[in-house]
Amino acid sequence: MNRRLLLSLICCMLSFSVAFAEEEKTEKKKSTPVDLSGKYTQTMQKKLAEYDNPSLPPGLYNFGDVEFELGNGIIQLGSLYKEECPDKVTKIEVNHKLRTLHIIQGTAFGGGPNVLGSKTHVEDGTRVGEYVVHYDDKSKVEIPIVYGKDVRDWWFRKDEKAPSESKVIWENDNKAAGRYQCRVRLYMTTWKNPHPDRKVVSIDYIGRKMETAAAPFCVAMSYVK
Repeated sequence: MNRRLLLSLICCMLSFSVAFAEEEKTEKKKSTPVDLSGKYTQTMQKKLAEYDNPSLPPGLYNFGDVEFELGNGIIQLGSLYKEECPDKVTKIEVNHKLRTLHIIQGTAFGGGPNVLGSKTHVEDGTRVGEYVVHYDDKSKVEIPIVYGKDVRDWWFRKDEKAPSESKVIWENDNKAAGRYQCRVRLYMTTWKNPHPDRKVVSIDYIGRKMETAAAPFCVAMSYVK
């Protein structure tokens, strides 16, 4: 390989690296939190107080180079073992075009101390819910929520894997989980919009209350235009 060709290749690689870095910066700058405050079904204080873990006060957080706003509550859906919570929450307003949607989520029950053979254990591959994205042209797309792929129980044992398609973006200890040799964590799922040219009007969050032990919850959403 002659020197001129080698230099050209090096320049191309450097240009690609710079462009990739700039794209990452843009992703971070342009992320816009979705306001979930009108849709909370459980206060954050109640969720954390149940487990002696007041370590996520309301405010702006950066997880995985994406900015999220954590409020005073979460959207907690129901399950066979969380009957007091709803099966779905509809019309979460977005009203923007977007390229990607980032979701911080998890489940109550399914793993952690809920071991194989117990009523509250959930097998990997079990669909526990979905997000339904509604566009301004009346079309819609589903984002499946699959246990083991997109989410797991937010209580976890040391030997438990992370979801295969989501990132662990926060971990902590608390007394309640510790009594079962567990810790707690949250997961970030990233969805690429197949129709970025269409405005997303709203999102429905739907569980499987009468079908599974896993009770999905959503802590925050953020999108990139």
